[in-house]
Amino acid sequence: MRMTIESDPSYPAHWEADVVLRDGGTARIRPITTEDAGRLVSFYEQVSDESKYYRFFAPYPRLSDRDVHRFTHHDYVDRVGLAATIGEEFIGTVRYDRIGPDGRPASAPADEAEVAFLVQDAHQGRGVASALLEHIGAVARERGIRRFAAEVLPANTKMIKVFTDVGYEQKRSFEDGSVHLTLDLEPTAESLAVQRAREQRAEARSVQRLLAPGSVAVIGVSRSGAGVGAAALRNLRDSGFHGHLYAVNEAVTRDLLDGVRAYRSVEAVGAPVDLAVIAVPADRVPDAVAACGEHGVQGLVVLSAGYGDSGPAGLARQRELLRQVRSYGMRLIGPNAYGVINTAAEVELNASLTPAPMPVRGRTGLFTQSGAIGIALLSALLRRGEGLSSFVSAGNRADVSGNDILQYWYEDEATDVALLYLETLGNPRKFTRLARRTAAVKPVVVAKGGRHTPAGHVVPGTRLSEDTVSALLRQAGVIRVDTVTELVDVGLLLASQPLPAGPRIAILGNSESLGVLTYDACLTQGLRPLPPLDLTTAASPADFRTALAAALASDDCDAVVVTAIPWVSEHALADDLADALREAVAEAPGKPVAVVHVELAELVRALSATRGPAAEPPDRAGADTPWTPAAPAATTADPDRIPSYPAAERAVKAVAEAVRYGQWRRALADAGQVPEYEDIDEAGAAAQLAGLLADVDGGAVLTLGDLDARELLARYGIRVLPTLPAPSADAAVRAAGILGYPVALKTTAPHLRHRADLGGVRLDLTNEAELRRSYEELTDALGKPGELQPVVQAMVPRGVDTVVRSVIDPAAGAVLSFGLAGVASELLGDTAHRLVPATDRDAAGLVRSIRAAPLLFGWRGSDPVDTPALEEVLLRLSRLVDDHPEVIGVSLEPVVVAVEGISVLSATVRVAHPPARGDLGPRTLPSY
Repeated sequence: MRMTIESDPSYPAHWEADVVLRDGGTARIRPITTEDAGRLVSFYEQVSDESKYYRFFAPYPRLSDRDVHRFTHHDYVDRVGLAATIGEEFIGTVRYDRIGPDGRPASAPADEAEVAFLVQDAHQGRGVASALLEHIGAVARERGIRRFAAEVLPANTKMIKVFTDVGYEQKRSFEDGSVHLTLDLEPTAESLAVQRAREQRAEARSVQRLLAPGSVAVIGVSRSGAGVGAAALRNLRDSGFHGHLYAVNEAVTRDLLDGVRAYRSVEAVGAPVDLAVIAVPADRVPDAVAACGEHGVQGLVVLSAGYGDSGPAGLARQRELLRQVRSYGMRLIGPNAYGVINTAAEVELNASLTPAPMPVRGRTGLFTQSGAIGIALLSALLRRGEGLSSFVSAGNRADVSGNDILQYWYEDEATDVALLYLETLGNPRKFTRLARRTAAVKPVVVAKGGRHTPAGHVVPGTRLSEDTVSALLRQAGVIRVDTVTELVDVGLLLASQPLPAGPRIAILGNSESLGVLTYDACLTQGLRPLPPLDLTTAASPADFRTALAAALASDDCDAVVVTAIPWVSEHALADDLADALREAVAEAPGKPVAVVHVELAELVRALSATRGPAAEPPDRAGADTPWTPAAPAATTADPDRIPSYPAAERAVKAVAEAVRYGQWRRALADAGQVPEYEDIDEAGAAAQLAGLLADVDGGAVLTLGDLDARELLARYGIRVLPTLPAPSADAAVRAAGILGYPVALKTTAPHLRHRADLGGVRLDLTNEAELRRSYEELTDALGKPGELQPVVQAMVPRGVDTVVRSVIDPAAGAVLSFGLAGVASELLGDTAHRLVPATDRDAAGLVRSIRAAPLLFGWRGSDPVDTPALEEVLLRLSRLVDDHPEVIGVSLEPVVVAVEGISVLSATVRVAHPPARGDLGPRTLPSY
């Protein structure tokens, strides 16, 4: 059932949401409507007598007609009911009724509501009630309700736990034989932490079900052995998969296909199927999905193409596919996917188009949105001896995305390094949050391709430049690289080497020229290289060992780059050199080592050698031999491997990224604080914004007038220097008399504002004669006063002109920006960015991270300016936009930073009604 705004204008469609439950399955939460009477009755009949007793405090075997009417008729303001559904079936319900101080039904402005839940017994323990509480709480806040009241029987311990574990501030009492709970619905740090922890566990579990199934069915296996389905089946079979494997072909006439038990349908399997790999034409996929859903399949990998990758009609088909998959509580990888791999010894799953042998087992996780890039990355990692823990190629990424995989890798003990190739960021705000948390415990390396949205990917639009996105990712601890080659290079180093303690780099090798190239590359990357140690071309492996051991034992360096060129007999010495380098590292572990080689293919092999026999497909007696799980087939990456690179620039780039990541990790120990300011008037600002937006339409943006903007900013301690209008020369003189000389005369017309280069500003006017002369020059040169909109402003102490801005980006959220004022900074893009809310460390870093920052700190003998005052303005603006999502854009330009103090000369503020649900809203799955 899909209710629409057209069929019922009062229906709040934005309350509909797909959620991941505790066990990794999905459900849909939506408002209950008048059309749900039959579903409600059916749901109630499936609830146990005990659960009914807990809900109504008395035996209540069936709902009366009056009950059904009451529970399905809502005004979506004072009375609201939500249902959690799988398909057309209710699995849980929640409702609230607004009440007054006397406990009787009421309307606004009453801000308390009574809340009650009921969950089908078969679905209890899946986190249904917790998800419903999050969503009904968000609905209540939207409707002006601030508190929930609930009466629970003492024996109903499960429901009491739902309320007490949510993290809201609450009161609890025992009255008349029941537990009375009152919950304050204002989000707290604890409630947000609880919500995000539940989100992480649920989404990680949903991915774990896809990567570690107990049984897999491949749907669309040809009888001839050709095609995508047959290839996927062979790869699963030959990987040594430890679970049950089935082939499905509606026209099959024998018991086995390629040695695997074959059936005409999923239903005919007669046993549970955890994961289905679908490889049928797009027009037959809906039937396959329906069959899987009815059979209780937990997840799908759809290899079929012909969806968003094939134009508007395919995109519509993709959206319908996602709706169908989620209606059965399943999760989806794809469509147009390349597949998934899990090398864990107890799983050994290769549900992909990558042929045997299995990738080497290692500690690196790999996620890609592109099958072709996935193939290239798998090949590069295998060739250089790196192993994988898991691999997911999501194709069009209609459902499972990089965010889900990060949730899984965060707690996956088999994954030490996360590599992602992303063409789009479906939810950048969530991605940066998850990446920051994951990067605190393991490196996250991202190559983001495509500065446009590829076919098949539907994502929220962003107004941020690629440079801004990169800056925000780096702030979150993400190692952002530009190419897939760099993705592999950096991943190899991080997976096999410890993090460097600093930027000091020792360089040693048997080529002076290669050492100099490495030295120059270090300087380019902002590292601090030591003078290269030339061992000469006569150096033996023992000489390398001695030099490397000495460098690693020295307190003067944090990492070592070894350079090597061929000897006359390269093959004979490659293994010896690799052993020598490993021995040196074993003597003095703790520092990373990278090797730069020139035409030393045998050395690369020796340094990256894997342990264990090469994986071979199991011996098959024939296509009619039943398949059974094989012994473990994957080899294991050598933990003592040393990464090698064919160019100095590539090795140094990898080391530099490790250095920067290590610095970020160490900085986490003192991440800073969001300061509290006693003079902030948060309530006053909220009231002012409510008044300003009272007559503004929902989607409209209001640019505040100067007086309103100054008043709002002043509530947060940001004082904007007043200006007085000067529609004539006489008015300008009167304004100067009020403000006091010296004054500035400037135009405020939109096409001239902040364009001092066009001559629209006259400074240091010390008397009436100078002011009148400047007024005449300005109007003669640029136009009439009505066009120029001149103003007079008092002069402030000289300093450095800067620009402070904040903007709400639809994809990334609130972003704080800083740069110097002027054409040069704009032309060069010399602007730094941080996510809101900013800490004191963020503000200090923001000021210092632009290239022109030396101008603030005494460049060429000038006096340093008051950067602490500048940082305070940044922090106060961050607080304003974080506290009030109605503020969607602020520009302070210029902010003059003097030796002592700052002056904000002009401010532009844009406001709008906030979205119904912000980043603090309940957890939901995205809909593309």
